[in-house]
Amino acid sequence: MPKPERAPLTGIKRRLARAPIWLYEHRMGWVMTGHFILLNHVGRRSGLPRQAVVEVCRHDGRTGSYVICSGWGERSQWFQNLMANPNITIQVRDQRIPVTSHRLSTEQGGDEMVKYAHRHPHAAKRLSRFMGFEPDGSDGHYRHIGRNLPFVRLDPTRELGSSGAAKR
Repeated sequence: MPKPERAPLTGIKRRLARAPIWLYEHRMGWVMTGHFILLNHVGRRSGLPRQAVVEVCRHDGRTGSYVICSGWGERSQWFQNLMANPNITIQVRDQRIPVTSHRLSTEQGGDEMVKYAHRHPHAAKRLSRFMGFEPDGSDGHYRHIGRNLPFVRLDPTRELGSSGAAKR
């Protein structure tokens, strides 16, 4: 079952989707807990600073890595920008962390989606539907969905402290 094509958000829907950026800009990133992070990246054509808030699929407290997914597929602007310029800064709550972006293989993406569905079954089902899939709740189906979406691992580029946060 191929992923249905979805048009990017426009108008009021786009503004609402980008509203969490305002929280980070006004030092209220703590409101986003650890479920969402702010990507500070560079436009691949313009070279200008860009921002996007994305959901965290998984955080590895030992390595400090974050795994994120582009629900809009490879057409997502932030995804294309990270593939062109992988060294970015993320903001987790109110902390900025320099990271390097690495695209995961389709198999790794399938595994990440299954793990996410196990940790957050209701959210996985809702998000899958939002992205145009009709999940049946099985690991096999979530693996299929994950293979059709680009997953990215963000690895810190500085030494981490014992809490998993980058040392300043």
